Amino acid sequence: DRDTDKKRIEELLEENMVLEIAQKQSMNESAHLGWELEQLSKSTDLADSEKSFVFELNECASSRILKLEKDNQSLQNTIQELRDASLTSRESNLKFVELEKENQQLSKKIEKLQNQIEKEKQSNQDLETLSEELIKDKEQLQVIMETLKADKDRQIKDLKQENDHL
Repeated sequence: DRDTDKKRIEELLEENMVLEIAQKQSMNESAHLGWELEQLSKSTDLADSEKSFVFELNECASSRILKLEKDNQSLQNTIQELRDASLTSRESNLKFVELEKENQQLSKKIEKLQNQIEKEKQSNQDLETLSEELIKDKEQLQVIMETLKADKDRQIKDLKQENDHL
């Protein structure tokens, strides 16, 4: 989009330069015609027909100058609109670049957070597995303790009986 905008702006600037050159040539032409008119009007030998011709030529030059001034104003407005559009486009591009950078930073943060979450999940799974193993070990130790307690009670009973017998 930027390249297209740049090309379009360059084309319009070239077109503007061509039109400005044409305007300058036309203005020079008009100035030259005005000078010729002045020279002709200074001449006292002009006949009435020549005076009317000069008057018509002057009117024609004046209308052409007005038309060129209008064209020039229109071109200046177009140039200003293009400059404004170019500035707006540049501002939009800068904002887009800033948003893109911010987006990349946020993506990196999200990736880091996802990695941390994965590590936490793995850690939780390891802790659950360890907890289950500890519960099993506790149950086995309780069974062993009960067995030892029963053996101890039986041995005490046997020893008491033996002692009583003795």
